[in-house]
Amino acid sequence: MMDFTHLKKQLEERQHEIEQRLLNSKSLGLDRGFASDMSSGELSQYDNHPADSGTELYEREKDIALLGHLKEELSDITYSLAQMEQGTYGICEVTGESIPFERLAAMPTARTTADASPNQDVFTDRPVEEEVIENMEEEYGTDQAEYEYNEQDAYEQVASFNQTSMTYDDSSLMDNEDGVGYVEEFEPFVSTDIDGYTGDENIHIERNIHYDRYMDEKDEEES
Repeated sequence: MMDFTHLKKQLEERQHEIEQRLLNSKSLGLDRGFASDMSSGELSQYDNHPADSGTELYEREKDIALLGHLKEELSDITYSLAQMEQGTYGICEVTGESIPFERLAAMPTARTTADASPNQDVFTDRPVEEEVIENMEEEYGTDQAEYEYNEQDAYEQVASFNQTSMTYDDSSLMDNEDGVGYVEEFEPFVSTDIDGYTGDENIHIERNIHYDRYMDEKDEEES
């Protein structure tokens, strides 16, 4: 017969540790759940920004989820200790066979052998987003290093899934490095005032990197 003295001591130490953590969690008000504003340490949520409230909600949900895992683990430990007292510990509840000591050493709360465990499914599902971004370089990028796939292409790709435009009229879809999003080469460095185009004399030339690049290309064409 296998000696479970070491495992019993290990379970009892873990049981005591979890019970202390649960007591500490209770003192922090986690047992109140989401019943009141005071559960998050606030007297009122009236003057809080929605983003702050969202952060508090996330942290609260995380703490409660971890608390649930602790309670479940404590229940398993209590059950295993009761099995030791009854002399049924280490016996598979499905097949009636002895559970290998190596398995019990790795998981002292095991109730079945590895082959009889209900958790046999290995999930191979991947995030659905991976299907979209898997080959985006090949699908949306270009052969020119100057116009390689960047954040602008990512934005346009995401925006294409919306039924309505996510941009306002005359908005710029250009980043600081290239002119993607414009029809004419000069568009990244020409501008007008708030009234829009009122004549060629009211067009302003922005002395930026796109202007310098445009002028360099013109100089090369003329030389």
